[in-house]
Amino acid sequence: MRPLLGLVILLLPVAAFGQTAGHHQGMSNGSMPMDHMQMMHKGPNSSVPTQPGQGAFAAIQEIVQILEADPHTDWSKVDIEALRQHLIDMNNVTLATKVESEPIDGGIRFIVTGKDTVVESIRRMTLAHAATMDGVGNWHFLAKEIDGGAIFEVRVPAENLTELKALGFIGVMTRGMHHQEHHLMIARGEHPHR
Repeated sequence: MRPLLGLVILLLPVAAFGQTAGHHQGMSNGSMPMDHMQMMHKGPNSSVPTQPGQGAFAAIQEIVQILEADPHTDWSKVDIEALRQHLIDMNNVTLATKVESEPIDGGIRFIVTGKDTVVESIRRMTLAHAATMDGVGNWHFLAKEIDGGAIFEVRVPAENLTELKALGFIGVMTRGMHHQEHHLMIARGEHPHR
């Protein structure tokens, strides 16, 4: 029995090679299957990377592609640097802030602080978000500057209080799909918060 088992083990690689050889009959120049060669030249679904490797870079790249595809883009007004600065603010507020929270009647008060350039990022982001989103879905926002950052108050209907607590400050800041359109407006040289 043992010699038979040994023979089976020795023959497995040969059997596997036979199956592989049959699969590779569609090879080009004996190096790669034709379907793989074709796949490499098909574009976005190919084995060529599509991700630029950094989120802010990807956001800017997407906006530039939109602007270049639009024949009505007024390049004399386009301001990609303003978009980059906004993305820096988003990064600062997302990753470099200290957030404390306390319950208030019908909601939560977030005390958002930071150091150095983060302070101005906090102020720009919270004041802009409060102005843009106040009243949407019956959620109400109030933001005001304080030393080191801003206070950001959110009041919601009673049925949304658990959601508000779960979202916390940064979750609330992400609500609403206005961010993408906002980025396009900034890049086009428009001023959505004036």
